[in-house]
Amino acid sequence: MASTLKDVARLADVSVKTVSNVINGYPHVSPDVRHRVETAVAQLRYRPNVSARTLRTGRTGVLALVLPDGDVPYPDELAREVVRAAGSRGYRVVIEQAGPDDERAAPTLADARAMPVDGVLVSAPVAPAELVEALAAAGRPVVLVGGEARHGHCDRVTVDVAGAAEDAVGHLLRAGRRRIAAIGACPTDPGAPPTAGYHRALRRAGLAPVPGHLLPASQHRRADGYRAARALLARPDRPDAIFCHSDPLAIGAMRAAFDAGLRVPADVAVMGVGDIEEGRYSRPTLSTVSVDTGFLAREAVARVAARIERPDAAVAMVTAPHTVLPRESTDPTVR
Repeated sequence: MASTLKDVARLADVSVKTVSNVINGYPHVSPDVRHRVETAVAQLRYRPNVSARTLRTGRTGVLALVLPDGDVPYPDELAREVVRAAGSRGYRVVIEQAGPDDERAAPTLADARAMPVDGVLVSAPVAPAELVEALAAAGRPVVLVGGEARHGHCDRVTVDVAGAAEDAVGHLLRAGRRRIAAIGACPTDPGAPPTAGYHRALRRAGLAPVPGHLLPASQHRRADGYRAARALLARPDRPDAIFCHSDPLAIGAMRAAFDAGLRVPADVAVMGVGDIEEGRYSRPTLSTVSVDTGFLAREAVARVAARIERPDAAVAMVTAPHTVLPRESTDPTVR
């Protein structure tokens, strides 16, 4: 027999109304109570009655998730976590992929009135202002997921991009590296969050970036990391460490070092961001900054569910935690 709202309330030792508040994403619930309810929902495998809710409210019970088309740190894991978090609240998820300059994104989402969904989660890399404005004008709740804080007029579940970069470069400094290059940086915009974090870490160590050691990347693909690293490693003042703004860039950079006859990390340390599975099994294993994608997904779904219930609620911003994961690619004892 399927579990009911009352079953969840009984196991969590709260009222049925409190369970409903948690499932519908209301923000004014204590972390302890929210955790108890979510644990009870998982244990009982409770699923809200979507058909009944649709008949009662006129809603579809469907959310859209728009992800980047290409190699970025964690789209697959984020999609899995969003589907899981949405399912616990009785929503199904449809997934659309588009690049930041992909013309498919605009017509598909600008015609937002025709979208048979209750809300939209948009990955920050594919969230131009026009897209967010079109969704808002169509009355579709939208939550931006990942990336730095932008678009102050909609809910955001962000990543501290500058802080992640600063922590990554700090790790390289503690490993004894001093000529630290960056791939995926914005050489012409030192205020861009990842570049700002990179500069902060170097300044704290009394260092300045070597001219020419900050290279942009048009995409976060392995090939982009490979090309940029080849250029850096061919310089007479080649770096002794490379911080890459994503794990795919870092995987490409490690291959470039190998092809140049260099050892990672003995000759050059390599650091990424994203903690993709490939980096856990590469040789050497890839040091990285891991972002809590489960947190991103749960908070994003909670925010869009709350916005569906209360369209006039105050805009909220939540920052996901991140963790430096040292592995072999930066370990000074590895030769």
